[in-house]
Amino acid sequence: MTTLQSVPRPTRGVVNPAAGEKIFRLERYLPDTELAPFVEHFWLVAWALPEGRVHVQRTLPSPCIHVVFDAGRTAVFGVMTGAFDYTLRGSGRVLGVRFRPGAFRAFLKKEVQTITDRQLPLSAVFDCNDAGAEHSVLAAADDAGMVAAATALLRRALPAPDPATARIAQILEVIAQQAGITQVQQLADHTGTSVRKLQMLFKDYVGASPKWVIRRNRLLDAADLLARGSDADLAALAQQLGYYDQSHFTTDFEKLIGKPPADYRRSCNP
Repeated sequence: MTTLQSVPRPTRGVVNPAAGEKIFRLERYLPDTELAPFVEHFWLVAWALPEGRVHVQRTLPSPCIHVVFDAGRTAVFGVMTGAFDYTLRGSGRVLGVRFRPGAFRAFLKKEVQTITDRQLPLSAVFDCNDAGAEHSVLAAADDAGMVAAATALLRRALPAPDPATARIAQILEVIAQQAGITQVQQLADHTGTSVRKLQMLFKDYVGASPKWVIRRNRLLDAADLLARGSDADLAALAQQLGYYDQSHFTTDFEKLIGKPPADYRRSCNP
C-alpha cells in the first residue's frame, strides 16, 4: 500500500479559499524521489454537491505546466495567462500534476511558450492511449491509487534532468520572495542576468514572460493578503506592487480575481 506525503492545504492561487473549503476537498501530495526533479506536487479536488447546487471556483494562473486527469477533459495544460473558472456540480474527482517551472521543457522537447494558453492530449507528449490513461487514474479506489497511476504514466516518459531547471527555480524564488521586485530590470540586476537573457530563458522554459510572472506574483500577493482580511490601504498597496496608480491596480485585480480589491476583501471576510 502506497503512503502519500501530503503538503499543507494551498490558499495562494485559489479565489476565496475559505468559502471553497466548504464546497470541495483539496489535497496536495509530494511526488516520489524519481519524479521530484520534475514534479512539484500532485493536486486533487473532490466534491459531492446536492442535486441542483452548482459552484464555480476560480483559480489563478501560475507559470507552471499541468497534466490534468478529468473525466472527458484530460489534457496537458500549458501556462494559462488568465484566470480559470471550473464549474462543480454533482460529484467528481480531478487529479492534477503540477510540474516545476521549466521542467516540462524536457518532456515537450520544444519551447514551452508554444503551448501557452493551449491544451494538448496526453498522447501528444506521452506514449499512451488517452482514454486508457484517463480511466487508469480516475477509476482508482482512492487518492493513493490515483497518484500511483499517474506516476506510472510519467515514469515511462522520464527524460534526463535539465540543469537549466535549477537556474529557473532560483530566479522564480527571487520573484516570489522579494516583494519589492516589480520590474524586469530589477530582476535582472538581482540575478546578474541581462533582461534579454531572462526573456529568452522564460520563452523557452517557462512559457510566460518575466514581466508577466512578476506581475502575477505581485497580484497573488495582494489577493492572499486581502483574503486574510488585511486592512492595508489599497492606494499604498498599489504603489508597493509597482503600479502607477490605484486605478490600474484595481483594473488588473478585478480582471484576474473577478472583483475589485475592496469587494474581494469583504467577500472573503464577511
